[in-house]
Amino acid sequence: MVWRLRFVSKAIYTILALNIEGKKELLGLYLSDAEGAHYWLGVLTDLQNRGVKDILIACVDGLKGFPEAIESIYPETEVQLCVIHQIRNSMKYVASKNQKAFMSDLKKVYKATTKNAAEIALNDLEAKWGKQYPVVIQSWRNKWDNLSAYFKYPEDIRRVIYTTNAVEAVHRQFRKLTKTKGGFANENSLLKLLYAGILNATEKWTHPVQKWNLALSQMAIQFEDRLQGFLDL
Repeated sequence: MVWRLRFVSKAIYTILALNIEGKKELLGLYLSDAEGAHYWLGVLTDLQNRGVKDILIACVDGLKGFPEAIESIYPETEVQLCVIHQIRNSMKYVASKNQKAFMSDLKKVYKATTKNAAEIALNDLEAKWGKQYPVVIQSWRNKWDNLSAYFKYPEDIRRVIYTTNAVEAVHRQFRKLTKTKGGFANENSLLKLLYAGILNATEKWTHPVQKWNLALSQMAIQFEDRLQGFLDL
């Protein structure tokens, strides 16, 4: 008898939330053969069925179709694309000799104080670099509605939602656990290891994010009707 081993790569879907107290909470950990917006739709449906009634702001990476998947399940949710992901993807297409100058001009876009100022800076960026890097500029243009959502919020909320770095930190924990294993006999053995990693990580999640009380008071104004009943004001 000849045994043939088959190795299958799996994508890990992670949903990390901030609860009403401003503390991190892992709402979901899923495995799939590949990452895609279609699968995320199923994940979000499962999340809703498990009792998550509303999401105020969702910060996600640049996966095509992801904002639309969120809108179909949580139509009132504000979607903010991760600015850091967008910057990294943009710089891949910029020649090394131009990266420092390009980045200096790009900072004026995403670090602007208002959306209007950011759009002026984006116009200037296109005027200067558009002929050399049209793909980069067009990417910012095409995603602008979701890239610029954070400009409508005060600084304390912007700091929380402009990047998915908190999720990336969880994924780094996963990579530390799995990189030396080589492979797993089945999905359950992988999930058990990841679950152990989550338990270890959550031991440090005992404090709210920085300046959470101020951010929450600002969101209470932005989302007054949807937060009513959750806040003791």
